[in-house]
Amino acid sequence: MEHNYSLQPFNTFGIDVKAKHFATFSNIAELQTILHSAPNLDLLILGGGSNMLFTQDFNGLVLRNEIKGISVVKETNTQVFVKAGAGEVWHEFVLHCIAHNWCGLENLSLIPGSVGASPMQNIGAYGVEIKDVFHELSAYHLESGEMHTFHKEQCQFGYRESVFKRALKDQYIITDVTFALAKQPNLKTSYGAIQQELDAKGIQNPSIRDISEAVIAIRQSKLPDPKVLGNAGSFFKNPVIDRNSFETILAKFPNVSHYVVSDTEVKLAAGWLIENAGLKGLRQGSCGVHEKQALVLVNYGGSQGQQILDLSSHIIQTIQALFGITLEREVNIIPPHESIL
Repeated sequence: MEHNYSLQPFNTFGIDVKAKHFATFSNIAELQTILHSAPNLDLLILGGGSNMLFTQDFNGLVLRNEIKGISVVKETNTQVFVKAGAGEVWHEFVLHCIAHNWCGLENLSLIPGSVGASPMQNIGAYGVEIKDVFHELSAYHLESGEMHTFHKEQCQFGYRESVFKRALKDQYIITDVTFALAKQPNLKTSYGAIQQELDAKGIQNPSIRDISEAVIAIRQSKLPDPKVLGNAGSFFKNPVIDRNSFETILAKFPNVSHYVVSDTEVKLAAGWLIENAGLKGLRQGSCGVHEKQALVLVNYGGSQGQQILDLSSHIIQTIQALFGITLEREVNIIPPHESIL
């Protein structure tokens, strides 16, 4: 176990904070040994560090999940069930599945983070969410020390939500995730600019690798590389509003970017709202709103987490005043702040 350990290399914002205690584990036995040696400490489980913003040092124990391994646990005529350790890098896992022609994850290429974090957030992109391919996961119950299995219904997946972010927050450590992947592709090319990217390459009958490469190209053209410019990807959720509220906004802003969710709900593009509020490219000291993608907040170097949090509060207040919509942060603030806008 390390002490007063810098977490700067372990969060994609590159915030220079320290953990009072820090340890890694690569199996359940190591996890149990660490926990028994450090009772009654505040715990933070760290995967890829890609969806969190540290606003101060962590006065407890930070555990980095490094459980690895990818294996096929079951097959049917149409599906292959693939288990991956929670410490696997998400994008590398996606590429592994594509190399074996296991279909369903190609639209989720180049999303930063770990396999273990994917069901917590119900990560999604380009028309696909984890819940679409999720089978089950294993998790260690911190209080009892028992291993529990969670099936899809028990995870209570929602838009960037799961039971692990709400009712069971901080009660479990996810150790592995099993995905139900298809043997034959069901390509989704109508979201974002995937079809345009394929057309530009002259690809008429795309493979799942073609879809993955198109998604990678789109993401790289729009999103900054966290190794070059600190960021956590999309900072805000796309707000979902009722039809009446949408009609009111549409009357004032006919070009508002939106997606119909159901007969009663419409999802607005948070990036469009931020850009049309004149905030795209805004810079406040050493942090700012990315110049190419308004949904991404960036650390230009040396920024403190509180500065980025304050910038996000300014954005929330501006959008509320202009559109009457309250944006919700997708990124986890650590430690949690109870009364921030």
